[in-house]
Amino acid sequence: MDWENVFASRSSRMKASEIRELLKLLDQPDIISFAGGIPDPALFPTEEFQQAFTNTLSGEKQTAALQYSVSEGYVPLRQWIAGQMEKLGIHCSIDNILITSGSQQALDYLGKLLLSPNDTALVTWPTYMGALGAFNAYEPVYDRLMANGNRSAAEYRDTAADNNSRVKFAYVSVDFANPTGETLDRPGRERLLDLAQDLDMPVIEDAAYQSLRYDGEAIPPILALDIERNGHIDKTRTLYCGSFSKTLAPGLRVGWVCAAQPVISKLVLMKQAADLHSSTINQIAIHEVASKGFDKQVAKISVAYSARRDCMLSALEVHMPEGVSWTKPEGGMFVWLTLPQGWDGADLLARSIETQRVAFVPGHAFYADGSNRNTMRLSFSQANEETINEGIRRLGMLLKSV
Repeated sequence: MDWENVFASRSSRMKASEIRELLKLLDQPDIISFAGGIPDPALFPTEEFQQAFTNTLSGEKQTAALQYSVSEGYVPLRQWIAGQMEKLGIHCSIDNILITSGSQQALDYLGKLLLSPNDTALVTWPTYMGALGAFNAYEPVYDRLMANGNRSAAEYRDTAADNNSRVKFAYVSVDFANPTGETLDRPGRERLLDLAQDLDMPVIEDAAYQSLRYDGEAIPPILALDIERNGHIDKTRTLYCGSFSKTLAPGLRVGWVCAAQPVISKLVLMKQAADLHSSTINQIAIHEVASKGFDKQVAKISVAYSARRDCMLSALEVHMPEGVSWTKPEGGMFVWLTLPQGWDGADLLARSIETQRVAFVPGHAFYADGSNRNTMRLSFSQANEETINEGIRRLGMLLKSV
């Protein structure tokens, strides 16, 4: 069978994730990995989940937990999420919330809902490679989103028209973004809403790291600012994607979309066609653990990750050669390095694995056009402080040798 001859044209846009390949290195005990942005399993609320699953399977919720459920998601969980959204200035009801199998599924659904072949998607440069993977299958054209306002709506519109395209949405991670760790300030969020209004497009707000702030003042989500402008969530254009993966446990695959009800209604139809609903028992367990101790869990992981971030930033100051710069994130899991022009992160990774046994993610994978090869992403979430110091020392040795 010549499978390439029968695959849909969109399959040519599906590429293997460099991060997923790098995760295989974690099985090698001598590798120091700053690669995957993976929560530390030692910080999972394991006992709380054990109790939650025991309660669910031995109590009155047992039948509901093992049965088919509504596509929108477990009602008590959606009610709890609505309460959390209220704390962020996002006034909504459960009708504005759909539970998804992680926020990654939400990105796939939104790509499917909004993109026709050759439509233009505005993304930051760099951007989350998982978003590119989700959108690629729907065959968009990518253009660079300048969140600082350096490009006008007319320029975006004209560039799209030159490609026989039209701008369909902007995708952005505004808090401690993957991969850079950077945060978009409030004026930048307001400018993005202005641009979205001028282009009459939605904004996909990826809030996977929103809870992981260690320094500085919290900034209202774009959806909250959108509601301030328009008075009601059903009049907004922002699509907020949340997740429990970075705060409670990624393996349960529970995320959500919070958006205007007409969008949620369409997404529900897609959910019904794709997998009917997310795992009911996992939703019930997430609800029990979150409702009893979400803030306590966030506080615990914030202390640990904040210390690791500080350790990595200090180690970079000590060991990096001249000409290397890096971001200083207020939260999240990542530090972004920019190397001198002409250096190649992918080549450096191969040398690093061979000579230093340190893994990281080459930066070009986060660019829609594969550019800026002189960049790399480091994650501090899984390594302890001793390992971070040693890994950065080795990496500094490698870069100095170059």
